[in-house]
Amino acid sequence: MIDRDHSRLGLGTRAAYHLIMKTLTPSGAPIGATVKDWTPPPLPNWGARSGRFAALERLDADAHAALLYRAFAGADAVWDYMPDGPFSSAAQFYRWVRDVATREDQTFYAIRNLQTDRFEGMASYLRMNPQAGSIEVGNISFSPALQRTPAATEAIFLMMEWVFEAGYRRFEWKCNALNAPSRRAAERFGFSYEGVFRQATVVKGRSRDTAWFAIIDAEWPALKEAYTAWLLPANFDSAGQQHERLGDMTSLVRAASDPSL
Repeated sequence: MIDRDHSRLGLGTRAAYHLIMKTLTPSGAPIGATVKDWTPPPLPNWGARSGRFAALERLDADAHAALLYRAFAGADAVWDYMPDGPFSSAAQFYRWVRDVATREDQTFYAIRNLQTDRFEGMASYLRMNPQAGSIEVGNISFSPALQRTPAATEAIFLMMEWVFEAGYRRFEWKCNALNAPSRRAAERFGFSYEGVFRQATVVKGRSRDTAWFAIIDAEWPALKEAYTAWLLPANFDSAGQQHERLGDMTSLVRAASDPSL
Protein backbone atom coordinates (compact mmCIF):
# COMPACT_ATOMS: atom_id res chain seq x y z
CA MET A 1 0.00 0.00 0.00
CA ILE A 2 1.08 3.57 -0.61
CA ASP A 3 1.91 5.48 2.57
CA ARG A 4 -0.76 8.10 3.34
CA ASP A 5 0.91 9.49 6.48
CA HIS A 6 0.93 13.27 6.05
CA SER A 7 4.28 13.80 7.72
CA ARG A 8 5.96 11.19 5.57
CA LEU A 9 4.56 12.88 2.49
CA GLY A 10 6.48 15.99 3.52
CA LEU A 11 3.44 18.07 4.44
CA GLY A 12 5.42 19.76 7.20
CA THR A 13 6.80 22.01 4.46
CA ARG A 14 3.40 23.65 4.09
CA ALA A 15 3.16 24.47 7.79
CA ALA A 16 6.71 25.80 7.73
CA TYR A 17 5.84 28.00 4.76
CA HIS A 18 2.96 29.63 6.62
CA LEU A 19 5.12 30.21 9.69
CA ILE A 20 7.73 31.95 7.56
CA MET A 21 5.04 34.15 6.04
CA LYS A 22 4.40 35.59 9.52
CA THR A 23 7.75 37.43 9.51
CA LEU A 24 7.36 40.98 10.82
CA THR A 25 9.18 44.25 10.19
CA PRO A 26 10.61 46.20 13.17
CA SER A 27 7.38 48.21 13.14
CA GLY A 28 5.30 45.04 13.38
CA ALA A 29 4.02 44.91 9.79
CA PRO A 30 3.82 41.43 8.28
CA ILE A 31 6.04 40.86 5.25
CA GLY A 32 6.93 37.98 2.96
CA ALA A 33 9.71 35.54 3.57
CA THR A 34 13.24 36.41 2.51
CA VAL A 35 14.23 34.53 -0.63
CA LYS A 36 17.87 33.80 0.06
CA ASP A 37 20.44 33.51 -2.71
CA TRP A 38 17.76 33.89 -5.36
CA THR A 39 18.91 33.19 -8.90
CA PRO A 40 16.31 33.30 -11.68
CA PRO A 41 16.00 29.86 -13.30
CA PRO A 42 16.54 29.32 -17.02
CA LEU A 43 13.86 29.30 -19.66
CA PRO A 44 12.87 25.79 -20.77
CA ASN A 45 15.79 24.61 -22.85
CA TRP A 46 15.37 20.86 -22.90
CA GLY A 47 14.64 18.93 -26.05
CA ALA A 48 13.35 15.60 -24.75
CA ARG A 49 12.41 13.81 -21.54
CA SER A 50 11.01 10.36 -21.03
CA GLY A 51 9.60 8.16 -18.29
CA ARG A 52 7.96 4.77 -18.07
CA PHE A 53 4.75 5.70 -19.88
CA ALA A 54 5.43 8.93 -21.78
CA ALA A 55 8.12 10.73 -23.73
CA LEU A 56 8.15 14.41 -24.65
CA GLU A 57 9.92 16.06 -27.58
CA ARG A 58 10.11 19.67 -28.66
CA LEU A 59 7.25 20.16 -31.07
CA ASP A 60 8.31 20.22 -34.71
CA ALA A 61 5.93 20.52 -37.64
CA ASP A 62 7.80 18.16 -39.93
CA ALA A 63 8.25 15.50 -37.27
CA HIS A 64 4.90 15.69 -35.47
CA ALA A 65 2.14 17.57 -37.31
CA ALA A 66 0.86 14.72 -39.50
CA LEU A 67 0.97 12.22 -36.64
CA LEU A 68 -0.83 14.53 -34.25
CA TYR A 69 -3.44 15.50 -36.82
CA ARG A 70 -4.23 11.81 -37.23
CA ALA A 71 -4.49 11.39 -33.45
CA PHE A 72 -6.93 14.31 -33.18
CA ALA A 73 -9.04 13.27 -36.18
CA GLY A 74 -12.74 13.26 -35.36
CA ALA A 75 -12.17 14.75 -31.91
CA ASP A 76 -13.03 18.41 -32.45
CA ALA A 77 -14.18 18.67 -28.82
CA VAL A 78 -10.49 18.71 -27.81
CA TRP A 79 -10.38 22.31 -29.08
CA ASP A 80 -13.56 23.57 -27.39
CA TYR A 81 -11.72 25.63 -24.80
CA MET A 82 -8.48 26.18 -26.71
CA PRO A 83 -7.56 29.53 -28.32
CA ASP A 84 -7.16 27.80 -31.71
CA GLY A 85 -8.74 24.90 -33.58
CA PRO A 86 -10.48 22.82 -34.61
CA PHE A 87 -8.56 22.45 -37.86
CA SER A 88 -10.27 21.70 -41.17
CA SER A 89 -7.29 20.10 -42.91
CA ALA A 90 -3.89 18.57 -42.31
CA ALA A 91 -2.32 21.53 -44.12
CA GLN A 92 -4.01 24.03 -41.83
CA PHE A 93 -2.90 22.08 -38.76
CA TYR A 94 0.65 21.85 -40.13
CA ARG A 95 0.82 25.62 -40.53
CA TRP A 96 -0.46 26.12 -37.00
CA VAL A 97 2.11 23.69 -35.55
CA ARG A 98 4.88 25.35 -37.56
CA ASP A 99 3.89 28.74 -36.17
CA VAL A 100 3.51 27.82 -32.50
CA ALA A 101 6.64 25.64 -32.49
CA THR A 102 8.75 28.70 -33.26
CA ARG A 103 7.14 31.13 -30.81
CA GLU A 104 9.52 32.71 -28.32
CA ASP A 105 6.91 33.28 -25.62
CA GLN A 106 5.92 29.60 -25.41
CA THR A 107 7.70 26.25 -25.57
CA PHE A 108 5.63 23.42 -27.04
CA TYR A 109 6.15 19.67 -26.64
CA ALA A 110 4.71 16.69 -28.45
CA ILE A 111 3.72 13.78 -26.20
CA ARG A 112 4.39 10.19 -27.23
CA ASN A 113 2.49 7.44 -25.46
CA LEU A 114 5.12 4.75 -24.93
CA GLN A 115 2.47 2.06 -24.56
CA THR A 116 1.14 2.68 -28.09
CA ASP A 117 4.36 4.20 -29.48
CA ARG A 118 2.30 7.04 -31.01
CA PHE A 119 2.32 10.80 -30.64
CA GLU A 120 -1.05 11.53 -29.09
CA GLY A 121 -0.94 14.99 -27.53
CA MET A 122 0.73 18.32 -26.87
CA ALA A 123 1.40 20.74 -24.03
CA SER A 124 3.45 23.88 -23.59
CA TYR A 125 5.14 26.16 -21.12
CA LEU A 126 3.87 29.73 -21.29
CA ARG A 127 3.80 32.94 -19.23
CA MET A 128 7.42 32.20 -18.45
CA ASN A 129 8.76 34.67 -15.88
CA PRO A 130 12.14 33.53 -14.56
CA GLN A 131 12.66 36.76 -12.61
CA ALA A 132 9.63 35.91 -10.47
CA GLY A 133 10.33 32.17 -10.60
CA SER A 134 6.91 31.54 -12.17
CA ILE A 135 5.91 29.48 -15.20
CA GLU A 136 2.63 28.04 -16.52
CA VAL A 137 1.67 24.80 -18.21
CA GLY A 138 -0.96 25.22 -20.89
CA ASN A 139 -2.22 24.36 -24.36
CA ILE A 140 -2.79 20.88 -22.97
CA SER A 141 -4.30 18.94 -25.88
CA PHE A 142 -4.77 15.25 -25.22
CA SER A 143 -6.26 13.13 -28.01
CA PRO A 144 -8.94 10.61 -27.01
CA ALA A 145 -6.29 7.87 -27.09
CA LEU A 146 -4.14 9.75 -24.55
CA GLN A 147 -6.89 10.92 -22.21
CA ARG A 148 -7.16 9.13 -18.86
CA THR A 149 -3.94 7.17 -19.39
CA PRO A 150 -0.80 6.88 -17.26
CA ALA A 151 1.07 8.50 -20.16
CA ALA A 152 -1.03 11.66 -19.86
CA THR A 153 -0.31 11.87 -16.15
CA GLU A 154 3.39 11.20 -16.54
CA ALA A 155 3.67 13.83 -19.28
CA ILE A 156 2.46 16.51 -16.84
CA PHE A 157 4.75 15.11 -14.16
CA LEU A 158 7.78 15.29 -16.45
CA MET A 159 7.05 18.93 -17.22
CA MET A 160 6.46 19.68 -13.53
CA GLU A 161 9.65 17.88 -12.51
CA TRP A 162 11.77 19.99 -14.83
CA VAL A 163 10.18 23.20 -13.53
CA PHE A 164 11.06 22.63 -9.91
CA GLU A 165 14.43 21.00 -10.56
CA ALA A 166 15.33 24.07 -12.63
CA GLY A 167 14.60 26.28 -9.62
CA TYR A 168 11.17 27.76 -10.29
CA ARG A 169 9.10 28.72 -7.25
CA ARG A 170 5.64 28.52 -8.80
CA PHE A 171 3.99 26.32 -11.46
CA GLU A 172 0.64 27.57 -12.72
CA TRP A 173 -2.39 26.01 -14.39
CA LYS A 174 -5.14 28.23 -15.82
CA CYS A 175 -8.25 27.26 -17.71
CA ASN A 176 -11.64 28.49 -18.82
CA ALA A 177 -13.75 28.57 -15.66
CA LEU A 178 -16.48 26.65 -17.53
CA ASN A 179 -14.06 23.82 -18.35
CA ALA A 180 -14.94 21.43 -15.52
CA PRO A 181 -12.74 18.55 -16.80
CA SER A 182 -9.69 20.84 -16.79
CA ARG A 183 -10.50 22.06 -13.28
CA ARG A 184 -10.77 18.46 -12.07
CA ALA A 185 -7.50 17.57 -13.78
CA ALA A 186 -5.70 20.49 -12.12
CA GLU A 187 -6.71 19.23 -8.69
CA ARG A 188 -5.83 15.63 -9.50
CA PHE A 189 -2.37 16.74 -10.62
CA GLY A 190 -1.86 18.56 -7.30
CA PHE A 191 -2.52 22.17 -8.26
CA SER A 192 -4.22 24.23 -5.55
CA TYR A 193 -7.23 26.38 -6.42
CA GLU A 194 -6.57 30.12 -6.22
CA GLY A 195 -9.75 31.69 -7.58
CA VAL A 196 -11.46 32.93 -10.73
CA PHE A 197 -10.50 36.05 -12.69
CA ARG A 198 -13.78 37.36 -14.09
CA GLN A 199 -13.86 38.47 -17.73
CA ALA A 200 -10.15 37.77 -17.92
CA THR A 201 -9.97 37.64 -21.70
CA VAL A 202 -11.84 37.08 -24.95
CA VAL A 203 -11.35 33.75 -26.74
CA LYS A 204 -12.89 33.00 -30.13
CA GLY A 205 -15.13 36.02 -29.71
CA ARG A 206 -16.51 34.92 -26.35
CA SER A 207 -15.91 36.25 -22.85
CA ARG A 208 -13.81 33.96 -20.69
CA ASP A 209 -13.55 33.81 -16.92
CA THR A 210 -10.28 32.11 -15.99
CA ALA A 211 -9.81 29.68 -13.08
CA TRP A 212 -6.35 29.80 -11.51
CA PHE A 213 -4.44 26.94 -9.89
CA ALA A 214 -0.80 26.64 -8.81
CA ILE A 215 1.83 24.52 -7.13
CA ILE A 216 4.65 26.16 -5.17
CA ASP A 217 8.11 24.80 -4.52
CA ALA A 218 7.40 24.02 -0.86
CA GLU A 219 4.79 21.51 -2.03
CA TRP A 220 6.96 19.86 -4.68
CA PRO A 221 8.81 17.27 -2.51
CA ALA A 222 5.51 15.79 -1.29
CA LEU A 223 3.99 15.86 -4.76
CA LYS A 224 7.05 14.22 -6.28
CA GLU A 225 6.74 11.44 -3.73
CA ALA A 226 3.05 11.03 -4.55
CA TYR A 227 3.70 10.86 -8.31
CA THR A 228 6.62 8.48 -7.87
CA ALA A 229 4.48 6.13 -5.80
CA TRP A 230 1.55 6.35 -8.22
CA LEU A 231 3.73 5.56 -11.23
CA LEU A 232 5.24 2.42 -9.67
CA PRO A 233 4.40 -0.83 -11.49
CA ALA A 234 2.93 -2.15 -8.22
CA ASN A 235 0.20 0.49 -8.41
CA PHE A 236 -1.29 -1.08 -11.55
CA ASP A 237 -2.97 -4.44 -11.99
CA SER A 238 -2.49 -6.80 -14.93
CA ALA A 239 -5.10 -4.87 -16.93
CA GLY A 240 -3.32 -1.57 -16.31
CA GLN A 241 -5.90 -0.26 -13.83
CA GLN A 242 -4.66 1.81 -10.90
CA HIS A 243 -4.92 0.56 -7.32
CA GLU A 244 -4.44 3.95 -5.68
CA ARG A 245 -5.83 7.15 -7.21
CA LEU A 246 -3.42 10.03 -7.76
CA GLY A 247 -6.07 12.54 -6.68
CA ASP A 248 -6.34 10.89 -3.27
CA MET A 249 -2.60 11.27 -2.79
CA THR A 250 -2.27 14.84 -4.05
CA SER A 251 -5.24 15.93 -1.93
CA LEU A 252 -2.93 15.60 1.08
CA VAL A 253 -0.71 18.31 -0.39
CA ARG A 254 -3.09 20.84 -1.93
CA ALA A 255 -3.48 24.07 0.01
CA ALA A 256 -7.02 24.69 -1.29
CA SER A 257 -9.65 22.74 -3.23
CA ASP A 258 -11.91 24.00 -6.01
CA PRO A 259 -15.33 24.73 -4.47
CA SER A 260 -17.07 24.15 -7.81
CA LEU A 261 -16.13 20.46 -7.90
